[in-house]
Amino acid sequence: MKNYETKTVAWDKGTWFTPPPKIAFINNSMFVDAAPESDLWRNTAYGFVHNSAHGLLIDFPDESAVEVSFILNLDGQFDQAGILVRADDEHWIKTGVERADGALQIGAVVTAVNSDWSTWPQDEWDGKEVTFRTSRSGNALTIRAKADGDWQLVRVAPIDSNLAWKAGPHLACPLQGTLQVEFTRFAFGPADKALH
Repeated sequence: MKNYETKTVAWDKGTWFTPPPKIAFINNSMFVDAAPESDLWRNTAYGFVHNSAHGLLIDFPDESAVEVSFILNLDGQFDQAGILVRADDEHWIKTGVERADGALQIGAVVTAVNSDWSTWPQDEWDGKEVTFRTSRSGNALTIRAKADGDWQLVRVAPIDSNLAWKAGPHLACPLQGTLQVEFTRFAFGPADKALH
């Protein structure tokens, strides 16, 4: 199993995009409650724009990577946790796990004015600590994930290298309900050397 060189980011080093209603620190973990009806989406298929998900963001320059680990415990329809990579309201990527139609789905939403969404089911990770990694190099973002095995490639997505990007832990609770996520690790390091 390949491990990437990273350094831990302190929970107080980021800035919240849409601050959550409640945060608690227990041992080394950060427990975050998502506001009901929090979400990120732009236009495609559904015809609405949501810009209210929670993301604890740090600067994400070219040739760097961010890793976020959390305990996978999502119950409500569309509850989600992972990493948000954001430049502005019209340019962002969220990747992680989302509960959709009764299954846990690994995926990514890539947004450049309009959103797209790619997923695949991964119920075997339920209850485990999972880690997502986003690696920025030039005009590409490479997304990987793992639970108790090797890194899996989730997606290679285009990004506008002329924009100033930020990245960090993300969560959202798009419907009425409650969601608390235990984030166990936030780390920063150099970009991946290769795609595979």
